[in-house]
Amino acid sequence: MTMATPTPAVSTAAAAAPSSPRRPARRALLAASALALLGAGSARAQGFPAKPIRIIVAGPAGGSADVIARLVGEPLARELGQAAIVDPKPGAAGALAVGDLVQAPHDGHTLLVGVNSLVSEIPHIVKLRLDMARELRPLAELARGGLVLVATPGLPPRTLAELIAYAKARPGQLNVASYSPGTLSHVMGLLLNQAAGIDLAHVGYKGSTPALTDVMGGHVPLMFDGIATSLPLIKAGKIKAYAISTPRRSPLLPDVPTFTELGYPKLEALGWMGLWCPPDVPAPVQSRVREAALKVLAQGPVRERLLELGFEVGTPRSSDEMTAGLKADFERVGAVLKSIGFKAE
Repeated sequence: MTMATPTPAVSTAAAAAPSSPRRPARRALLAASALALLGAGSARAQGFPAKPIRIIVAGPAGGSADVIARLVGEPLARELGQAAIVDPKPGAAGALAVGDLVQAPHDGHTLLVGVNSLVSEIPHIVKLRLDMARELRPLAELARGGLVLVATPGLPPRTLAELIAYAKARPGQLNVASYSPGTLSHVMGLLLNQAAGIDLAHVGYKGSTPALTDVMGGHVPLMFDGIATSLPLIKAGKIKAYAISTPRRSPLLPDVPTFTELGYPKLEALGWMGLWCPPDVPAPVQSRVREAALKVLAQGPVRERLLELGFEVGTPRSSDEMTAGLKADFERVGAVLKSIGFKAE
């Protein structure tokens, strides 16, 4: 990331006025100050990293964020010349993990891996003390993927159409789990209720692992989950799949139709997993971490493993592009939730 040397704003009138003897000296001082700041930032980047990188995971051990953090963390650490420590922090819709990040020194040695929902969806659903958009800056989009609607094997309906008919005959009697309140997993359940005219009750969990355990055990019949965490259970016959939210069928689940195919285009959605830091981490450090992350994502073994897990490799957007996208997603989700009369818990 390059930094332009700032120059003082000059009004038209001032530009036309005769030059003051003090003005050249003042301009020289401002230029020298700017160069000094740039030099200090570069020096901090040259000394980075000075210790192991701690990667906080906004989710439980074994969840999608944890899987991606471990997949990317080791080669990222090698690129930066330090070790990496992956530290899962589930709970409070990601607020515990973000709070931990905020409390750590803002020097780039502490990063966070978590879903875009931290900024785009969760603030609409759950009342939080933290302003996620102010506390987080996306450095790199690591992976993206859709969600799959899964069920306990003993649930009678075999297709989505049968499931909807089954739910309509039992209003308020079926629960649908999410891997965390406020995430895309939660929003998808709300959208299905609206689109299909059914009444599934939401049950929020602290991650995919405990939710899937209850789905397998029949304690909660349904769940919207990431393909990566549900895939091995679907293949093992421990849960069954009705539909996925991706624009096209997944090559990993070729027999599972998309919601769009089945007549529910409003349930087409992709979420992405990002590498985040506090916004005030020095710009040269942010740039170095981002460049290292993009190098890791370009490695064949990493890309192949992401595809095996059911993810697409993240798009190499800039931090500013991702931030603008998050703002647009936040507004879009807000409009959707307003249309169905949803209020934050």
